[in-house]
Parts: sequence; C-alpha cells; structure tokens
Amino acid sequence: MIHQGAKRPVNAQTHSVTAARWIGAITLAVVATVILVAVHASSTIAGMVYLVLVVWLATQAGIGLSLSIAILCALAFDYYFLPPYRTFVLAGAQEWVAMLAFAASCLVVGPVAERARRGKRQAEQRQADVERLYELSQEMMLYEDAARLVRELPRLIDRIFALSGTILYVRDLDRFFASATNLSASLEASMRASAEGMNPTSSDFAGYEITALMLGMRPVGSMAWHPEPLSREVAAAVSAQVSAAIARTVAMENSARVEAAREAERLRTALIDSLTHELRTPLTSIRAAATTLLETHSLDEPGRRDLASIIDEEAARLDLLIGEAVEMAEIDAHVVQMHLAPHAPRALLEQAVEESRKTLSAHKVVLGAGPQAEDGEDENEAAWFDARLLGRVLRHLLENAAAHTPPGTRVTLASRRAGNRLEFTVEDSGPGIDARDLPLIFEKFYRGKRGAHLHKGSGMGLAITRAILTVHGGGIEAQNLPGGGAGFRFWVPLIEKDPASKT
Repeated sequence: MIHQGAKRPVNAQTHSVTAARWIGAITLAVVATVILVAVHASSTIAGMVYLVLVVWLATQAGIGLSLSIAILCALAFDYYFLPPYRTFVLAGAQEWVAMLAFAASCLVVGPVAERARRGKRQAEQRQADVERLYELSQEMMLYEDAARLVRELPRLIDRIFALSGTILYVRDLDRFFASATNLSASLEASMRASAEGMNPTSSDFAGYEITALMLGMRPVGSMAWHPEPLSREVAAAVSAQVSAAIARTVAMENSARVEAAREAERLRTALIDSLTHELRTPLTSIRAAATTLLETHSLDEPGRRDLASIIDEEAARLDLLIGEAVEMAEIDAHVVQMHLAPHAPRALLEQAVEESRKTLSAHKVVLGAGPQAEDGEDENEAAWFDARLLGRVLRHLLENAAAHTPPGTRVTLASRRAGNRLEFTVEDSGPGIDARDLPLIFEKFYRGKRGAHLHKGSGMGLAITRAILTVHGGGIEAQNLPGGGAGFRFWVPLIEKDPASKT
C-alpha cells in the first residue's frame, strides 16, 4: 500500500527547538534582570526593558512564550524595582498603577506583535507558494508531449511541494498516475467518486487529501496528495493547472485516435482500390482467353496452348495477389507469431531458391559463400530463427528481383554473422532502384515509377518483408550497388542457444 492511516510521528527536532526557545527566553529575562539590578535602574527603565523583551519574544516565538515571560518579568519588576523592594507586596497606589500599566502593556502589545508575526509568516508562505506554483508552470511548459507530462506530474508535484505521494486520476481515460507504486482499492474508489462529483473534496482514511479536477463545470479527474500541507488556495491553483494538462492530454489522444481511424480508412480504401485494379487485370485476361477458347472453333492446337498458357499465368498472378493481401491482413491484425527453431542459414537460402525455381527460371541464381563469422564459424552453423517467416521474406525478395531485372541476369544470395545479428543479402545485376523511389519502396502499395509503368506487382511485397522482419525483431534496408543492380540486406537477432533454456 502507498501510505497507511497512522498519524505522522512528532518531529523530535521540533521539540528540541521549542525547548531551546524557552531556555533562551528565560535566560534573556534573567540576564536583563541581573543587569538592571546591577546598574540600579529605575522602575521606569526596568519596565521599558521588560516590555521590549516581551514584544520581541512575541514577534519571534509567539504569544504563548511571550506571555509566560511577561509573567516572569512582572514578578521580577515587582520584586526588584517596586517598593517595598525584595518583596511581592505593592506599597501604595503609585506602585499598583505602575504594575497594572506594565501588565496592560504586555497584554496589549503582545497580541499585536503576535499578529504581526503571523502576518509576516503568511506573507512568506504566500510568496513561497507563488514561487512553487510558478516553478510548476515553468516545468510543465518544458514538456511537449502532453501524455508524458501527465505521467510525470505526480513526481513533479511531489518534488516541488515537498509531498510524499501524489496521485492523478484521469476520468476520460480511466487511468491512475501515481508517484508511488501501488494504490489501495479504497483510495481508487474514493478518487473515482470524487471525479464523478460525489465528493468534490474529501479525506481518505489512508491520510490522503482528495479533490476533484474541474475544467469549467466539467470534471476531468481527481487528485490526491499526502501528507496535507497544501493550503486551500494552493490546492485550487495546482488543480487548475493539472486540469488543463489533463484536458490537453485527452484532447490529443482523441485527436490521435481520430487520425489513426482516418489513416486506417485511407489504407483500407487504398487496399481496395489497389486490389480492385490488380485483380481485374488477370481476371480480364483469363476471361478473354476463356471466351476465345469457348467461342472460336477454328483455333489450331498451338493457339489453344497459348491461350491456356495465358490462363495459367494470369491465374498464378491472381493467386499471388490474393496471397499477398492475406499476408498483409494477417500482419495488420497482429496474428503472425514467431516460432524459433535451430536452422542452418545456407539451408534456408537453398530452400528459398528451390521454392522460387519457377519464378527465377530465366535468371542465374548464385549462392554466395558468405564471409565467416567473427568466431571462425561459417554460415552452415545452426542459429535459432523462424525459417517460415524468413522464407517468406526471401520469397518476396526473389520475386521482386525476378520482376524487375531482365532475363539472364544474376541474382546472388548470401548470409553471414555480424556481431549480434544474423544477416542475409539478396543482390541482382539489373537496372537498380530509382533514387526517388529508394526511400519509399517499403511503404504499402508503393510500386515506384518503373513498377507502375510496367504494371508489375501490387506494391505489397516489400512492405510485407519489412513487417515480417519487425515481428522477428530485425530490419531491412535497400541500396543500389556500385557496379549496378539493387541490393537488399536484412537481419534478425543472432540466437545461438535455445532461447527457452535458462543456461
């Protein structure tokens, strides 16, 4: 729990300061009396000295101590300076008038001095409160991120106002932000009730002061703090600043949600538009070839084979487009899971080439030897990764190379260990990537100038590779090679032992 309901322990230092004040005050009265007696001071002078001492003590230590010293001084004044001397008896009317005048002066001046002392203390406290509020406002202005400001506000208020526990409850988000670690269920319930307007200001049994945070007439949350040194005015001023910060945070989060919804809608529209366009092209070719086969009876066998070949190719293209759409939907829905197992990187490359053999039939595929790892182990040594996911990445990159390079050109694959990463490269000897397209090729549906002109691809393949590698904890980058062609380098964390093993 954050703080329990025990009363705060009395500060021993406060007791020692109070005792020191009493001892000092009594010592001053005794010293003043000794000096006055030694110099044979008159009753007028003694009365003035005692009165000054009482007033000074009232301004420094409070009315209680000053009145106690006033009684002590009155006894000393009667005993030493009013006849008959060395007795507590007053000889006549003159002595009674002097004693009553001294007592009345102490009773009048003491409270006046005490009020002046309190006024000074209140002015100093108000000045300190204003300085703290100004410091809080300045600190809040340094945060550009409104959400981070709300998270940091409890610790910020604790530090500036010397509190030991501040808690914020944001009503619209139904979230608590605290400088401590745990909140009691009763405290949470009290703060929720305060935010709903049931108890705008209350004291929780755990020693917290709770107040509602209002923005105009609308509650935006509640604030609790411990212990309770904040005055009502300071608490109201802090609450106003915190309410404004919370309102800003909620507004920005709502704006972000609206913008995210708009972006999702834009992506859905782009996906539908792209798929509609891309799916219609092979469907149109398939329907045209099928109609020709059905309605034209004079076709010779080579012509029929050509039309059947068109249907087969366009059906394969259609299947590829649907597969990419399904892959992207799975990634966007966060249903792709990673399953690590030990595999040899070179075996992964060989399998990817075998699976893409038909796609790369017109290209020369080379498996690079790959530089050896820093510890002398080559690329055939097993590492832990998800071969299914990385196989999908390699398939997309090989299909991309085949689609954007002329027949007969070379495609090179290699892998290597590089520090704490397992890296793979896919390089081709084609025309390379347009410099204007290079920063955008991993964006969804972006096909580049050449791809859009040739109507090749849906623009999802490279976006899928980046998304898959993000799931795997890796990344990918592309560049144009110095000798011509494009190069893709991707990596995943190098895991050489069973990640489930504790040793």
